[in-house]
Amino acid sequence: MVGNSRLHWGWFNQSTLLLAWDTPHFADEAIATLVQHQLNPPPHWRADLSWPLAIGDCSSPPLWLASVVPHQTQRWAAYHPSHILTLDQIPLKNLYDTFGIDRALALCGARQQVGFPALVIDGGTALTLTAADGDDHLVGGAILPGLQLQLRSLSQSTASLPPVSLPSFETLPNRWATDTPAAIQSGVVHTVLAGLRDFIDAWWNQWPTGAVVLTGGDGPFLAHHLHRCFGQRSHLLYESPHLVILGIGEVRARQKAPGDF
Repeated sequence: MVGNSRLHWGWFNQSTLLLAWDTPHFADEAIATLVQHQLNPPPHWRADLSWPLAIGDCSSPPLWLASVVPHQTQRWAAYHPSHILTLDQIPLKNLYDTFGIDRALALCGARQQVGFPALVIDGGTALTLTAADGDDHLVGGAILPGLQLQLRSLSQSTASLPPVSLPSFETLPNRWATDTPAAIQSGVVHTVLAGLRDFIDAWWNQWPTGAVVLTGGDGPFLAHHLHRCFGQRSHLLYESPHLVILGIGEVRARQKAPGDF
């Protein structure tokens, strides 16, 4: 999965996910290396690319690719065999033309892991909320800037506000901050968590037993603090770091291509 900030990889044996990892977007030369060596570059190149995978006896493994970054898609299209996933291949109903392929695949992953109805909260570069009902219909959702993007935008778009990172995993910033960095953390984190709580409450009002699945780079941070908010209902909250990859695996299993297995 080519995301806005990173590449998300999964290595499957049949329908079993054996390994998942993330890398930065590769330069053209690095992509050419991986394509030339059929995703199995020499060991010293694997180290340079932070590439954990030694494919071994598997020759020319098929590459199933989805992307929200068009120019990255074009670079990987040189690989053979490759299967570029598009929205019309996703086994969900009521999708609209501009719906993000990453959001659709995350729903497929949620269906595989916890079943529908489900609300997926993806804490990535964009923070997205996407819901599907028990009949595989898209309910809808929302998009806002992710936590990191909100923090960066304040320092990049103002003259005097400093760069600020998220607090440590277990810590919530003091709501009533007494210095500027802490005030930025408080404003972003508490407002996002309050908004997510409101969406989740609305979800459970309509689907009382519907799952909520958190994924994405900030998924663990959000999941940790949302679990603390919902008490007895927190058993309906799940965390799944590789939800989109699992969604690709589900779509692949439904569309077995010749030579894939």
